Amino acid sequence: MLRPPLRARRERGETEVRKRQRIDRYFSIMAESADMERLLEAFRKFAVHGDTKATGKELNGKNWAKLCKDCKIIDGKNITGTDVDIVFSKVKQKTSRVITYEEFHRALEELAPKRFKGQSKEEALRSISTLVEGGEPSNVGVTKVAKTAAVDRLTDTSRYTGSHKERFDESGKGRGREGREELVENTGYVGAYRNAGTYDTKMKAEK
Repeated sequence: MLRPPLRARRERGETEVRKRQRIDRYFSIMAESADMERLLEAFRKFAVHGDTKATGKELNGKNWAKLCKDCKIIDGKNITGTDVDIVFSKVKQKTSRVITYEEFHRALEELAPKRFKGQSKEEALRSISTLVEGGEPSNVGVTKVAKTAAVDRLTDTSRYTGSHKERFDESGKGRGREGREELVENTGYVGAYRNAGTYDTKMKAEK
C-alpha cells in the first residue's frame, strides 16, 4: 500500500492539531463562562446581604469588606482590612458609595498581585477569583441551640414540678391560659382541690 505524500501527511497532522486546539479552546471558554457566572452570583449575594431593597447590581463598602473577609481575600498578612478599604475608594466613582460589577472586577485586579505574590498577573487574578467564586455571606452572630444534656434537662417538661408542671399536659404540650391561671369553676370546690367529685362515689361505695 502506497503511503500518502509527505506534504499530505503533514497537512493532515496540522489539521488534527488545529482541531484539538479548537476543541480545547471551546471547553476553555465554556469553563471560563461558568466561572464568571459563579463570580457574578457571589457578587450578587453579597450585594443584597442585609438590605432587602438592594438590587444586587451594586456593592457597598461594608459588604465589600465582608466579601473580602468571608472569601479569605483578607489573610491578615498580604491583604488587610485597610487594603480592601483603600482599593474600594480607588475603583468607585468619586461621589459614589457603591461599586458596580465592573468596578468590582477592577478591585480584584488591584488586590490579586498583592494577595498572590510570585504569580503572574493572570495567575493571581485567576487565584483571587477562585476564592470568590460560589462564595456567600457567612451568618456570623446567629444563635444556634446548643445540644447539651443541661439544655435537654431544662426543656424536658416531664421533670417540671410545682406550678410549672401544671402548664403542660402529659405529652409536653402547653396548656395555654388554663395552665397559667386558676380558672373559676362553679362546682363548689376550691380551685386547687384535686379530689372534686369523689365524695359521691365514696358514699355510694359505703352503702
